[in-house]
Amino acid sequence: MPTNVLTRRAALLSLGAFAAAGLSGCNTTPIAGVQPGAAPPPGLRIGAVNVDSSALVGYVGNPTAQWAEQAMPGALAQAFGARIAPGDPGAMPLNITLDTLYLGGGGAADPDRMRGTATVGGHTISVRAVSTYWSSPTDQALPEQALQGRVQALAVAFAYRLKRKLGA
Repeated sequence: MPTNVLTRRAALLSLGAFAAAGLSGCNTTPIAGVQPGAAPPPGLRIGAVNVDSSALVGYVGNPTAQWAEQAMPGALAQAFGARIAPGDPGAMPLNITLDTLYLGGGGAADPDRMRGTATVGGHTISVRAVSTYWSSPTDQALPEQALQGRVQALAVAFAYRLKRKLGA
């Protein structure tokens, strides 16, 4: 009997060591997808924000494309904060083109996704955003509000992903 307990302990200890070794790769320094030199200068000030969702209308139709277009300026203002300066004459315009939007089935297995490009200071940056949706009982009662909230969450994820890529 004592050998079985020791064997179980050894198995649990080795399983824990294996899991710790696997997760240790998560703490490594990430390699940047966009080099800092390729992005606009660090003192970037954003003037006008232009969102083009014409490709998205053909992909998901209205009102979903319209929700994405309306949510993007607020999401960018939330992500970039004081860097958004609409009246600043030295600020660069930010042009966002939304190409695809997919509202998944929910959960981590099928997340919501948005893809597009951002052009600022003559640099075009490809942006992919992912947001996980967890259904709730109110989604069945208010389906349009639930879908609009999911699009809003994707716009926020897109804005923060863009901010990370710009190094701002």
